[in-house]
Amino acid sequence: MELPLDYLRTLAAVVDAGTLERAASALGITPSAVSQRLRAIEHRTGRIVLQRTKPVRPTEAGETLVQLARKLALLEHDALTALGAAAGPTTAPRVPLAVNADSLVTWFMPALTAVTAQTPATFDLHREDEERTAQLLRAGTVMAAVTAQREPVSGCIASPLGSMRYVPVAERAFAARWFGDGLTRAALETAPIVDFDANDTLQARFAKRHGARTAAPRHRISASAEFAQAVRMGLGWGMLLPGQFERGVADGSLVVLADDAVAVPLWWQRWNIQSPLLDLVSDAVADAALRSGAIS
Repeated sequence: MELPLDYLRTLAAVVDAGTLERAASALGITPSAVSQRLRAIEHRTGRIVLQRTKPVRPTEAGETLVQLARKLALLEHDALTALGAAAGPTTAPRVPLAVNADSLVTWFMPALTAVTAQTPATFDLHREDEERTAQLLRAGTVMAAVTAQREPVSGCIASPLGSMRYVPVAERAFAARWFGDGLTRAALETAPIVDFDANDTLQARFAKRHGARTAAPRHRISASAEFAQAVRMGLGWGMLLPGQFERGVADGSLVVLADDAVAVPLWWQRWNIQSPLLDLVSDAVADAALRSGAIS
């Protein structure tokens, strides 16, 4: 069974774009040509590769083929680079990566800058909770991810980055109102919390560790900078990184509710293939994490 590289690239482009029309525009072909290539793949494999949702999503078979397409594009780039080919659309692949919001806002971006100083690669960043980024690896959506999962995803290798340490913080007037008697069970069960999203369990884990048995009211703010701002403004208490609250503690506007930090170990997982480009990205990520001060 032969699967032409152009067909695989088309499938990956459709998954990335979300619709056949946008993929056709990106590839410079007609939507009809995109449909024909997808039908050809399904005919040759005997499998449905796309769920016709909005946006479209790959089936399990489609995920396998999208991952193959990305690996072939990466290997093609590495081979052409080794041959001294000039940078161009085919020699500068897009590198999809997954990273949690706090890493993205505190230490991750310098890694990408370091890579682009050495090669014309482009990046497609998927922001996702560190507990869920590994799912994007399994699906073939990304080539590498910052994740809280230590066990390597099938076909990947994992290396430790260190831990991000989160501390419970509240605005001073908020702390006086809700935690006037200290970090009691009653306070933790009633004082409003700021969560990042539905998958954010940091605040709940801390509250449970300190005796809470029921959930307090929750605000959800799915943006790292705005999340910290909401805590600083007194919307609720939340777990922040040192760089997000140290100035407020120094000027007296914020209060650290307890010295008990929650450490979140982070791992870098990447496809287990030989690739100078992926090696370069991985080395830059490890160096950025080491230099940042946000990870211990």
